[in-house]
Amino acid sequence: MTPRLVAALLACAVPVFAQSYAFRSTWKADDVQKLDMAGKKVAAVMISRDTSLRMSVEEALAREVTARGSVGVAAYRTIPAELLEDPEKARAWFERTGVSGVVVLRLQSVDKEKVASAVVWTTMYYQDFNNYYATGWGGAVPLRTREVTTIAVETLMFNVSNGKLIWGGVTESTNPKNVQTYIAGLAGEIAKELQREGLTTKGSK
Repeated sequence: MTPRLVAALLACAVPVFAQSYAFRSTWKADDVQKLDMAGKKVAAVMISRDTSLRMSVEEALAREVTARGSVGVAAYRTIPAELLEDPEKARAWFERTGVSGVVVLRLQSVDKEKVASAVVWTTMYYQDFNNYYATGWGGAVPLRTREVTTIAVETLMFNVSNGKLIWGGVTESTNPKNVQTYIAGLAGEIAKELQREGLTTKGSK
């Protein structure tokens, strides 16, 4: 087997990570079916001090929620910044402005890990027994690595009238091309999940 063929086979063996919007876990309140958010205001809140991230995610989620029966509202457009981080003031503001539900997103974790790359076996150290054996006994064989990034996003929906949690879920993705783009793209899946639970359009599945 030629070195070129070996390299081609190893390249095929390298895992390719795609953005995943699948929920790793979800939870809903027992009385969730008694709620009806159809036609009511649902505010989208991204917990982040990154204004650009907040705006893109809240706009995306508000748009997706509106498309499925509720009236989505991007929080950054309505609630004053000085009230946003105070739970009592924020909830009072939402109540005064007619918001029935609040969907909150938070970037839960960003984990980075160095893992060995299969490409290392195409190097001169590994392609010849004598080279590898001599190098292995004589010192460390150079190891190529690649960085794997895993992010987790937590999404919660609260009933503004009583402050209780209605629904929650966590999504996880490996090597997203861009964190902001990933979370904004997640908005559609969140809205679909809320619709399946009957929270944006009553009785929808």
